[in-house]
Amino acid sequence: MRRRGPAALRAPQRSWLGRTRDAVDAFVRTSPSRFAITVFTGLILLFTLLFSLPVARSGPGTAVPLHDAFFTAVSVICVTGLSTVDMATYWSPFGNLLVFVGVNIGGVGVLTLATTLGLVISRRLGLRAKLLAASDSNPSRLHVGPVAERQAVRLGEVGGLLVTVAVSALVIETTVAVAMIPSMFAAGYDAFHSIWYAFYYSAMAFTNTGFTPNPGGLEPFMHDYWMQSWLMVGVFLGSLGFPVIFALARGWRQPRRWSLHVKLTLTTTIILFIAGAVMYILLEHGNPATYGRLDAGPTIFQSMFMSVMARSGGFATVNMHDLYGSSQLVTDMLMFVGGGSASTAGGIKVTTLAVLFLAAFAEARGTPSMEAFGRRIPRDMLRLSVAVVLWGSTIVAAASIAILQISKQPFDYVLFDVISAFATCGLTTGLTADLPPAGVYVMAFTMFFGRVGTVTLAAALAATTRRQLYKRPEERPIVG
Repeated sequence: MRRRGPAALRAPQRSWLGRTRDAVDAFVRTSPSRFAITVFTGLILLFTLLFSLPVARSGPGTAVPLHDAFFTAVSVICVTGLSTVDMATYWSPFGNLLVFVGVNIGGVGVLTLATTLGLVISRRLGLRAKLLAASDSNPSRLHVGPVAERQAVRLGEVGGLLVTVAVSALVIETTVAVAMIPSMFAAGYDAFHSIWYAFYYSAMAFTNTGFTPNPGGLEPFMHDYWMQSWLMVGVFLGSLGFPVIFALARGWRQPRRWSLHVKLTLTTTIILFIAGAVMYILLEHGNPATYGRLDAGPTIFQSMFMSVMARSGGFATVNMHDLYGSSQLVTDMLMFVGGGSASTAGGIKVTTLAVLFLAAFAEARGTPSMEAFGRRIPRDMLRLSVAVVLWGSTIVAAASIAILQISKQPFDYVLFDVISAFATCGLTTGLTADLPPAGVYVMAFTMFFGRVGTVTLAAALAATTRRQLYKRPEERPIVG
């Protein structure tokens, strides 16, 4: 029998593509959150470079200042909508195309985007990729791992979720754009600009960004309620979250079979929408700079429009600095809450707020567990919700202090724009556009932390997940 030499026993040499795939796979296995943040950071740096090119700026071929290019890249990829320049006139057609492409990429979501890129590299959706995508629909996986309760999206359904992400974005944006084309023609734009503006507005609505492509923004459509209604539809659907869209697409006729996440998201979203509209009607109906000059019908409609946009949409038919202080505070609260989990909206998410209220309600009743819609919510979700709110509040407080020190502007304006940046909303009092470069960078990092998500960021910063095999003696401190 012929014996094989050492050379024959040597393992075959892997190609560079195979080694790259193995390295990416190891990175994902070690820390999915860090992988997602790395992908997101890489996209921001890439778009910063592209926005810095002279071809991206309209007018003379001069380079874009670094702080403006970086801020625009972060705002685009984080689907925020804040800007330090006039988005309608500052950028060339190439720059506007970068904005359109960037918000659609950023709107997919941090973890879903990372999963999609991993799928392209590996050419298959393996178990780890499914776990990564499932964590986008349920952030608790990043914190405590798989849980026993019914999830918004089951592991076996993640492939369908990724398809839903792409299909829903395409169908919704196309539908909204086609519906808005007549409004563009009515405003006096030619055929090319009508189609381009309609698709641009549609993308900004579904991704909850709020950029406007035409000079004057929504001013030509101030009395076009058809146009504004479709903007609200796009923002509302984008803020629900892909897991909710996925569940509704599969069983919208069977609400009893909806998961707890879907029911909490829809219920809390509707409550916030109604409450916000009522508050704007009560607080702004006598303000001559906003709704005081409108009749009852337009006042109700514009209050509804503002209630939708304040939770992450970013479009506005009135100037935010003209709102009364009470209305600005209401807007601050709505922006901080934001939209649904795994959605294009930002904020701490509506399910986080729902869990906190359910915990307070359970404590008031003296019940040992949180319950909603016939389901019990584990206490780990309360810990996670408290952590999200605490980290979010800390980021807002730190950024506000820095901006106050840099700009010396009034506190209410600073707080408004900082919360808008953290919640990736895009509404502004005008403060952001007047900030010096140091303040621009602070706002940019605030947008990044808000879009990446406090849970994902915390998980990424943790080197490893420790499993504690013992319990210390219990002792209750005095609280309250």
